[in-house]
Amino acid sequence: MKKKILIISGGISKERLISLDTGNQVAKELRKNGYLVKIIEPNSKLIGAIKLFKPKIIFNALHGQFGEDGYIQSILETTGIPYTHSGVISSALAMDKILSKKIFLKNKIITPKYISYSFNKTKSNLVTQIRRKLKFPVVIKPINEGSSVNVFICDEKDIFRKLKHLSEYKRIIIEEFIPGREIQAAIIGKKKLGAIELKPKRKFYDYQAKYNPKAKTEHLMPVKLTKKKYEELMNIAMKTHKLLGCKGISRSDFKFFKDKFYLLEINTQPGMTKLSLVPEIAAFHGINFINLLKLILKDASTNK
Repeated sequence: MKKKILIISGGISKERLISLDTGNQVAKELRKNGYLVKIIEPNSKLIGAIKLFKPKIIFNALHGQFGEDGYIQSILETTGIPYTHSGVISSALAMDKILSKKIFLKNKIITPKYISYSFNKTKSNLVTQIRRKLKFPVVIKPINEGSSVNVFICDEKDIFRKLKHLSEYKRIIIEEFIPGREIQAAIIGKKKLGAIELKPKRKFYDYQAKYNPKAKTEHLMPVKLTKKKYEELMNIAMKTHKLLGCKGISRSDFKFFKDKFYLLEINTQPGMTKLSLVPEIAAFHGINFINLLKLILKDASTNK
């Protein structure tokens, strides 16, 4: 009998299109390899569809808000069916950039300095605060978005103009800009999967650099680091994965500058599209797409 896998993709976040792409890529590969697959949106019919289909495992292919912030996970917990990736608490912690940074700092993981900013507060002393605590340029971004959605690098002269792009959010994070190399490291379960370096043609590895093939971001593997530095990188990624209680795959995003790794954030549900990094890292280390998916499914069934 074919193993039934229910894939949840789409959703209402700003990463909806990426989620749909992830869901379709995963479904195509699983069907090709003998699985019985159904894709569904996370709407009011979700629980009914789960009960009707009776999947062995639920593959969470959602990205962004409501998909990787603990919300859908809390719903899936009520079904008693194993689901992929991290659980409620670890998803919520990882998605909240301020909460996760506090955990990083408490555990001596280097991360860029930051301040939180609320749009209902006066902005008269913001520039002074940034000069004193961070210095320009700075990075501004929502606290709970992924895929570099609404991320901007700002100088003193354009900070308020760019803040207007984020005015839909109640609170954002303002972070010191760290130059240097963009390196990302992936963990699956208890295994250090590997790392990749990115050389975007754009100013930084933003949404367009990630998902627009025309952006022509250069992907480099193996990452040119000494053996000692590479081990340090992967150890930080594993430490972060464990600290937040992540399951399945996580991908930690770093800047490497002046011989130090700065952890920007950890992503508990990396994309599985043709342009996604985790499948690329896995392939470089001899794990093809179907075997990567099998590892994710196995982790779900043994850890929930």
